[in-house]
Amino acid sequence: MGIEQLISYIALGAPATRRPVTGSLPFLRPEIGFTPNWFHKSLGIDFGEKYHANPAYRREAILKMREAVDRRFPGTQIGKMDDQEGTLDLLTGVNGACSIVAMFGVPIRFANDNWPVSEHVHLSDDEMMNLRPIDPANNPFFQSILDQVEWIAAHEGKVVGFMNWQGVMNNAQRLRGPQLFMDMLIDPEMTRNLLECVCTTMIDSAKALQKKQMESGVSYTFFTVSNCLVNMLSSELYEEFILPFDQRIAEAFETIGIHNCAWNANPYLDKYASIPKLGYIDMGMDSDLNKASELFPDTRRAIMYTPMDLANRPIPEIQKDLEYIALNYGPCDIVAADIEDGTPDGKVRDLIQLCRDISGKFEIR
Repeated sequence: MGIEQLISYIALGAPATRRPVTGSLPFLRPEIGFTPNWFHKSLGIDFGEKYHANPAYRREAILKMREAVDRRFPGTQIGKMDDQEGTLDLLTGVNGACSIVAMFGVPIRFANDNWPVSEHVHLSDDEMMNLRPIDPANNPFFQSILDQVEWIAAHEGKVVGFMNWQGVMNNAQRLRGPQLFMDMLIDPEMTRNLLECVCTTMIDSAKALQKKQMESGVSYTFFTVSNCLVNMLSSELYEEFILPFDQRIAEAFETIGIHNCAWNANPYLDKYASIPKLGYIDMGMDSDLNKASELFPDTRRAIMYTPMDLANRPIPEIQKDLEYIALNYGPCDIVAADIEDGTPDGKVRDLIQLCRDISGKFEIR
């Protein structure tokens, strides 16, 4: 009661993120997203550095993607926010998941047919111990993001959309590499310094961006934590090293969402239940969906339905999956992200229609 819910959101050409709920929601709400390669193969769009650094170029590409999606999937909301009032989202997806580590000096590697990735430039032990949080106000990389925000505000009027700040563990692993998991056992103090610096930088950067968006008339007050690597940790290590920072982020914002990819979230469900103001959580189908429903009754839940299952499973099996999800976990989002070139359009349309048909059997929220 009283928790602002978030829902999954996949902007065109961008990885999945979350956004606030607006309006009523169907019992099973599909959120569809395609890889950059899907658009590159069909439209020839180049997702290289220019796409991420030049909002004017990105605007042209997004309009092309929107036309193609509307033509191939008419009558759907794929890639759209229903409260944009004609304003294009030119922010979501910029720099992929690399922005925080780029602020710490890690180069970004761009590709014409994929999302950007962080170079494997990892901190040494000395750099770990001497690391300090980044001040967004004095960071050239962050200021380049705000330059784009200014351009968007001038040309679109409002700055809608979201940067992908990732999660403390994700960013720490990009900065330290696989050694991070040994650090937790060998040198907890050094590990906590890294996590502290990352967490502080994430909070400060998100608040600085939200302040700029507020100046354009757009109010966002939530944060989404991406725990994509959580299954690399035992529940005990998650509780010791990561949970305190997830709780700290929750306290710093009005609402928090937690993204787990399509992992089995069972080892972490009880820990997540201790996080305040949880407005969104997602997980894979192998998770205990009944327990998740009981632990998070006021949280918008989501299932990450893998692109492999969508591409390879027959429609009757997909229908059984969705009916099982509806009975044990609904109301919820069905997140079909990262759909690759080669997946038939008909499969996507069938998934959307199945969600509509099954939702019709349940009370609409």
